[in-house]
Amino acid sequence: MTQPTTQPTTRPTAPLRLQFAAVSDVGRVRKDNQDSGYAGPWLLSVCDGVGGAARGDIASSTAIQQLRKLDEPPTEDLLGQVAGALHRAHDRIGELVDEDPSLNGTSTTATVALFDGTRLGLGHVGDSRAYLYRSGEITQLTKDHTFVQSLIDEGRITEDEARVHPHRNLILKALDGIHEAEPDLFHIGLAAGDRILLCSDGASGVLDDRRLADILSTGGPDFAAVELVRASLEAGSSDNVTCIVADVVDGSTPVEDPPPILVGAAAELRRRTRSAKGSLFRGHRAGDTGELEPVAAEIPDDVPFAISNDPLDPEQARYAPRPPRRFVWLKRLLAGLIVLGLLWVALAAAWSWSQQQYYVGEQDGTVVIYRGLNADLPGVSLSSTYETTDVQIARLSDFDAGKVREGIDAGSLDDARRAVDNLASKQSTDTTAGG
Repeated sequence: MTQPTTQPTTRPTAPLRLQFAAVSDVGRVRKDNQDSGYAGPWLLSVCDGVGGAARGDIASSTAIQQLRKLDEPPTEDLLGQVAGALHRAHDRIGELVDEDPSLNGTSTTATVALFDGTRLGLGHVGDSRAYLYRSGEITQLTKDHTFVQSLIDEGRITEDEARVHPHRNLILKALDGIHEAEPDLFHIGLAAGDRILLCSDGASGVLDDRRLADILSTGGPDFAAVELVRASLEAGSSDNVTCIVADVVDGSTPVEDPPPILVGAAAELRRRTRSAKGSLFRGHRAGDTGELEPVAAEIPDDVPFAISNDPLDPEQARYAPRPPRRFVWLKRLLAGLIVLGLLWVALAAAWSWSQQQYYVGEQDGTVVIYRGLNADLPGVSLSSTYETTDVQIARLSDFDAGKVREGIDAGSLDDARRAVDNLASKQSTDTTAGG
């Protein structure tokens, strides 16, 4: 836990105030901490960096540095302030990527709780979480922006199955400076005795609601935060773990605000010169103050990809800026139906036009008027007999008979009838023609 450097300030009397603690640990597997957290009198926030080699620690610490500016008595527009800070964090990450292309692919989740003395204004992007523990009951306030959450919403898997799903780390929204991720924004009213928990998925991914409630039911914020981190590691979390716990207490008496707490990558980047990067967590259960030593990650044999000779860090494949492809067969079917519909419309329009065309031709030695086109497709006739005349081919000259057999195109039915009248007049004068 980072030691505060700012001096306490005295706040004006407010209906409620926060007593808070924050702990962040690299965990037993990760080589560095990509979580960042901040807890202050007016602001609680957790950011979980995504990107692996693309430096998720920079994304999370950058976001926290922008968000921590909210830690002052807020205006009435809590959600406007939270949304603005999240967008500024998003823009700042984009600026860093522009300055250093090697950071392309970095991003971070963000869960922000801005306090005004009576309620919280929450902003949320990604899969870090906020919980409310009240009167012995725990409630998840945020909703994960993840692939497995979409499967839960569709009823395809349960929450327990989501915890072991092979794609449980795939998030659909994050602050990356490129894709504009609209955050979830909402208020929650508070009462004295409430306890707030913000945590990264290193904790929520392995501890269910019952276990979280059990830990939150005991001790002060500092004790609860440490125990949540310890329990997450003991439950087998393979990720960084960050937990912020804040108690809502009566604020009728003016008090000095406790100094803010900065943890995780945001606090550690200043100390990157240290050679050892083991777990920073030191517990206090039963007097235990020994450092938890990291253990080697176990990579499943069926991991299908690698970079150089090292298995791919799941963090490098964690963020998916576009939603997963679901119901692919249905989308293809709909696309096919649309194409068929357009083709049918085009064919119907062509057929309607063809039925307004006429030509003069021959049928069984008699001159007739056809409606349609003077052409045929294999197995398809594009015309039909419209009107039979008494003009006989045999009584026409060879030239006129040949023209009729080839078909005399007419722009309209009237034009076709005039062509027949012309042939009839020739028939009556050329009585010896033909044979």
